[in-house]
Amino acid sequence: MKNKLTTLLVTVVLCIVSSTTLLAQKFTTHAVKRGETLYSVAAKYGVSTESILKYNKEIKEGDSLPINTILVVPEAKSKNVSNTSDVQNLMKNVMQDSVKTREPIGFTSHKVRKRETLYGIAKRYNVTEDEIKKYNKQLYASQLKKKMEIRIPKYRKVAEKENSIDPDAYEKYTVAPKETRWSIAHKYGITIDSMLVLNPSLSQNTNYLAEGYELLMPKIAGSTVAEQQTQLYTSYTVPAKMNFYRLEKEFGVKADEIVRLNPEITQRGGLKEGMVIRIPETKLAPGEINTDNYIFYEVKPKQNEFRLTRKFGISWADLVSLNPDLKNGLNAGMILKLPKEQVGNFEVRNSLILDKVNLLDSVNTAIRPKVMFMLPFRLDKLDLSDSEKVAWAIENRNSLKFSLGLYSGALVALDSLAALGVSIDVKTFDNQLDTDKTKEILAGERLSEYNAIFGPLDELSMKEVAVQAANYKVPVVAPVRAKSDISLNNVFFSYTDDDLLRKHMVDYVKKNYTDQNIVIIADDKSRLAQDMLVRSFPNAKVVKVKEEEKNIGINREKLGGLLSETQENWVFVESDNFKLISSVVSILNAFNNSLLDMEKSTEKLKLRMFTTDHNNGFENDVISSTHLSNLNFTYPSVYREVSANSFVTRYREKFGEEPDKYAVRGFDVTYDILLKLAYTNNLMEAAKFIGTTEYAGNKFDYAKDATSGYFNQASYIMAYEDMRIKQLE
Repeated sequence: MKNKLTTLLVTVVLCIVSSTTLLAQKFTTHAVKRGETLYSVAAKYGVSTESILKYNKEIKEGDSLPINTILVVPEAKSKNVSNTSDVQNLMKNVMQDSVKTREPIGFTSHKVRKRETLYGIAKRYNVTEDEIKKYNKQLYASQLKKKMEIRIPKYRKVAEKENSIDPDAYEKYTVAPKETRWSIAHKYGITIDSMLVLNPSLSQNTNYLAEGYELLMPKIAGSTVAEQQTQLYTSYTVPAKMNFYRLEKEFGVKADEIVRLNPEITQRGGLKEGMVIRIPETKLAPGEINTDNYIFYEVKPKQNEFRLTRKFGISWADLVSLNPDLKNGLNAGMILKLPKEQVGNFEVRNSLILDKVNLLDSVNTAIRPKVMFMLPFRLDKLDLSDSEKVAWAIENRNSLKFSLGLYSGALVALDSLAALGVSIDVKTFDNQLDTDKTKEILAGERLSEYNAIFGPLDELSMKEVAVQAANYKVPVVAPVRAKSDISLNNVFFSYTDDDLLRKHMVDYVKKNYTDQNIVIIADDKSRLAQDMLVRSFPNAKVVKVKEEEKNIGINREKLGGLLSETQENWVFVESDNFKLISSVVSILNAFNNSLLDMEKSTEKLKLRMFTTDHNNGFENDVISSTHLSNLNFTYPSVYREVSANSFVTRYREKFGEEPDKYAVRGFDVTYDILLKLAYTNNLMEAAKFIGTTEYAGNKFDYAKDATSGYFNQASYIMAYEDMRIKQLE
């Protein structure tokens, strides 16, 4: 054990004193030329066809190779291909669609200054980042560097026409309850991008849309006189005593639209009996398309009829009936609606259908992320030559224990990415649990070059890192529990919030509840949890906890009086006081499968124990695991139990022992970050369309908060059963 700890600390020291590049197997890229085949390419580079197929999942043996297809080739021996050039061409092909096709009238030379970013330079010269890259192709493969000279394109200024937007073609739309950006975009038949252009005040970083928010939207077809020729409508004879309210209820059409379609109503001073008016045959009332009724999907580039019908498990005819605009063709950016109960091989979050991405099959080996690890090892307080003191420090100093556990798991994640062919540029720092040291480290680094920062652990240092990194749009990942008052858009809170864990537990109980007798035992510190449970289960019975200066507990007889002999008893225990928890667990275990009244009772009591907050109090050594198993103790958790898998095997080989939960977390958080960076090189973009990911012992499902960062929504429901801990959900 001591040798292992010393080895790990030496590894940390070596990583801290120098920047580490974890190089994977060497690769090059090859652009397919006319007449080339898989076999000819393999022969050219002296590799097998199988090795090329392994790193190019979209190619199958026997397929013809389209011209200009970019292949990743391992262990290339030929010198005829320039790796840098091919990477640049690859990135150029990927990015060229997003660059506006306008020709420059000249160029300006710009020398990059310290800490300048591509984003800032683009803003300064009023061009896009892609337009700068288009004329500085080296930026497709490398980062900006100080004193680098780049060309900035200059474009002819286009004078905006006065009144270029016809006010009669647009209207203000007020967001109704349960509506989303996607439901409104579908209602108006436009893309999300078009909505953002019309409403530049909408946030680019979050999909949040507040009820009552006013949007500028194009008028729906048929709402202008010119469009009435193509709008289908029904002739309707106005009966006696008809009014606009009854018309709206009957046909789902607002009064102002009826008046627009029938000018004679205004001319004759209102609706008159016998008047023949036009009513649109298909008109959507505000709020009809919302999250209560539908889920929504944004069509991606290159998707076709076959892919969509297979993805959603629905026929094309049914899809067209739900989305009539499909008759005019399928286009990227279209918003499609599906029934809320629709099932298929997809994930839904906030009523938006997310594409399931297999990150392991989607890594781009041309991407080389740069990641900073900043953890409080506090090496300045350790004498590595004294193994006894080092071992004591690890056992008794939480910051060191957490840091070593997290970092050891992260090192295994880095090795795993290298095995996939991804090279990671890594820098590791010891911030010594000191805000001043943190500032010193940040001052010496070009943050704009980083793709992510892992840590630090203390709140003040985390805030400092988050604030500075936000200037360069660099994401900061909180690997352990962190306070969410760090209200910055670039923080990824990887540890699921306590409120979400409680909600998951309550939802699980509600889903499985039939007629059980619910009892709540909560101390004063857990009053909020008690109130939440009482609101969720109004018939629940509450046991009073006696809290004295030195003692805390419950009255056994009073608890017995609240238990049911005919129903199963579900008992919630809400506290972080191990003395109270231990006492309650012992009492409940004694009651379980016993007769409440030996003289009168014939039925044995059945008890099951729950909590909405599985804190350290439940893990104290005085609490019997046997009793917890007897009570089928059930709780929400960020972690699940780790079985033997490739991570555990790699960890044993590297460090010679089993990983603890901090090592598991370090691996999972790091592996998740790196896989996403190897796919998109942008964590914030990945969070928009990559749903739940799951690894050795943790899962992640990041959702952007309206005013803060990205919060992990995922958690497990775990239970003790037959002396083992089992995942229930």
